[in-house]
Amino acid sequence: MSVWDVLPDTERQQWTLDPFVGAGPLRFGMSWNEASDALGGLRPADCRHDPRLAITWQVCRGAGLKLYFAADAGLCGLSADALRGPQVLADGTALVARVPSELERWLFDRADAREPFTEAFYMPGGEVGSLTLGVVLCVQRAGDHLLTRPVLLSADVLDDAYHRLPVETWRIS
Repeated sequence: MSVWDVLPDTERQQWTLDPFVGAGPLRFGMSWNEASDALGGLRPADCRHDPRLAITWQVCRGAGLKLYFAADAGLCGLSADALRGPQVLADGTALVARVPSELERWLFDRADAREPFTEAFYMPGGEVGSLTLGVVLCVQRAGDHLLTRPVLLSADVLDDAYHRLPVETWRIS
């Protein structure tokens, strides 16, 4: 398997998003130890800390995840890698490793069925998000293509996600 190969959905763990609660075995508010236990004892490949934001993030390459922990609130966000991460389903729709324009259209179709200005929003870098799902659809390179790399957020981070998580969260990876 090359560095740009994308795992097919049949080879990925299948997780369901429970907005503002968690996804798969992970729940917002968990400590690192609780999250590690929920992931079968997984240990991070890399750990970084931003003292200004009071956020620590763990890179779990084997699981295709980045986990964000606030000093005062535990797990407050997670990002599923487009190439290797679990497939996350929201309302029966796969969010990981999809064509960004197709998922953006899906989000706007969801918005049409809701009260105006209560669903879709854009981040400063142009990433589209959902206020009801707590998701920002970031992108990741897969060779010459871009695929979705969703960032799932707790309610307390969603209000100002761009400034509450490290800037690296929103960059094309």
